Amino acid sequence: MTDLTSLTLAEARDGLAKGEFTSVELTGACLAAMEARKDLNAFIVTCPEIALDRAEASDARRAKGEALGPMDGAPVAIKDLFCTEGVQTTAASKILQGFKPQYESTVSARLKAGGAVMLGKTNLDEFAMGSANITSAYGNVVSPWQAEDDAAPLVPGGSSGGSAAAVAARMCLAATGTDTGGSIRQPAAFTGIVGLKPTYGRCSRWGIVAFASSLDQAGPMTRSVRDAAIMLGQMAGFDAKDSTSANVALPDFEKALTGDIRGLKVGVPKEYRPIGLATEIAALWDQGITWLKDAGAEVVEISLPHTDKALATYYIIAPAEASSNLARYDGVRYGLRVENGGNLDEMYMKTRAAGFGKEVKRRILIGTYVLSAGYYDAYYLKAQKVRALIANDFREAFKQVDVILTPTAPSDPFPIEGGAKVDPITMYLNDVFTVPASLAGLPALSLPGGLSQRGLPLGLQLIGRPFDEETVLRAAQAMEAAAGFTAVPTLLREGK
Repeated sequence: MTDLTSLTLAEARDGLAKGEFTSVELTGACLAAMEARKDLNAFIVTCPEIALDRAEASDARRAKGEALGPMDGAPVAIKDLFCTEGVQTTAASKILQGFKPQYESTVSARLKAGGAVMLGKTNLDEFAMGSANITSAYGNVVSPWQAEDDAAPLVPGGSSGGSAAAVAARMCLAATGTDTGGSIRQPAAFTGIVGLKPTYGRCSRWGIVAFASSLDQAGPMTRSVRDAAIMLGQMAGFDAKDSTSANVALPDFEKALTGDIRGLKVGVPKEYRPIGLATEIAALWDQGITWLKDAGAEVVEISLPHTDKALATYYIIAPAEASSNLARYDGVRYGLRVENGGNLDEMYMKTRAAGFGKEVKRRILIGTYVLSAGYYDAYYLKAQKVRALIANDFREAFKQVDVILTPTAPSDPFPIEGGAKVDPITMYLNDVFTVPASLAGLPALSLPGGLSQRGLPLGLQLIGRPFDEETVLRAAQAMEAAAGFTAVPTLLREGK
C-alpha cells in the first residue's frame, strides 16, 4: 500500500471512495507521523481521541451509504487561532493558556460538517504576529527542510508556520491557516506547499482570534492546487454571524480547474522588481512568466505605483487594529490572571506583562500610539488613505489583466537562530510582496516554483480580482503542471 501520509487530499478522497483504505487507517498513519516528527513542534495541542472518533464516524457513514461531505474522512490540522469547542485554543499566547471555548469557529465547524477529521491545533506566531514562527509562547516551529550547505534549523515562515510544517512534513493532508499580511502565502513558499488567501469576506472570521479585523482571512494550506480548491469550497460561504462576511455565490472551485489558460492576460508589475532583488528570485519569476506564455497566456507589464507605500501602510493599520482587539485580554473573563493583591489596574498590567510576548507588546504600543490623540490624523487616517490608493492601483490593473504574477517572498527560508537576531524592521520586510494584496482584500495564492541554490523551496504568487479565486486557481494549476515540483523536505528524504 502507498504510504498513506504521502497522499494528496484528492487522492485520499478517491482512495476512500474505492475502499482502498479506511479513514481510521489514514488518520492512524497521520497520528503516527505526528508522533515521529514532534520535534518540529508543529502542534500545540493534539487530539487523537477526537480524530479517531471522527474517523470511525466517517467510515460508518460510508459503510451505510449515507451522504458524504467533500472532505469526509480526511485528516486535517487546525491553526490554533480557530476556536474549537472543548479543545484548548491559545493563539500561541500565554494569556490564553488553558482557554477551552464553548463554541466552534464557523470555518472549523464547516470542515467538521464536511467530514474532515481534526488531528490537533497547529503552532503559530503569537496572535499571528510574525513572519518566522519564532514568537510563539510554546516555542518555535522547525521547518522539515534543511539547506544543502548548512544543517542549521530553518524557520517555516509565519504566522501559519505550524500548519505549513505539518502539511509539508506529511503529518496531515491539509491545514487551515490565516493570512493578515502574508501569513498563509509566505510559509507556504518557505515549505514548498500551496497556500491560498481568499478574498476578504469569502471565509467567515467568526470564532477566529482576531489580529487585524479588516485584514484577517482564513484559507487552505495544501500540497496541491486541486486540494486548495477542494478545501476552500468547504471552508467558504456567507455567515450571518460575521458582519464582514460577503453574501456572494459560492462557486465549485474544483470545476474551475480546466487546465486551459489560453488567452488569459497575466500582469507583471514593474514595481515588484526593486533594486537588489535576489537573482534567483528574479530568475524564478521569469521562469513563471515563460510557463504561462507556453500555456497560451498573454503577459502584460503593468504598474502598481503605490507598492512602495504598502509595507509602511500595513504596519500602521495592522498594529492599530491589534491594539484595539487585544484590549479584551485583561485577566478578568478568561485565560491568564496574575493576582497580586493590588487594585484592578495593577492586575491588568501584571496580567498583560506576563501574558503577552515581546512582539505582541511592540505592536500594541505602535498601534496605541498611532491611534492616540494628536497622531490619529498624522498616521492612521493617512495610512487608510494610502490603502485606498493601493486598492485603486489593483482596480486599474485588472482593467487590463485577469491575474497578476509576482514572487511570494524576497528570499528562501532563513535559519531560526538568524531570525531571532534580526531586527523587527528587517523581519517585516518578508511581507513586502504579500502585503499589497492583503490591503486590497484580494485573493492570492502561493505555489512552489522550484528550489534555491541552497536546495530550499521558492514560491510564486498569483493575485486575482475580488471573488475570482476560480481564475487564480486555474492559472495556478497550469503553473503547477509546468513547474513539476516534486521535491520533498529533507526530513522525509532522510526517512525520519
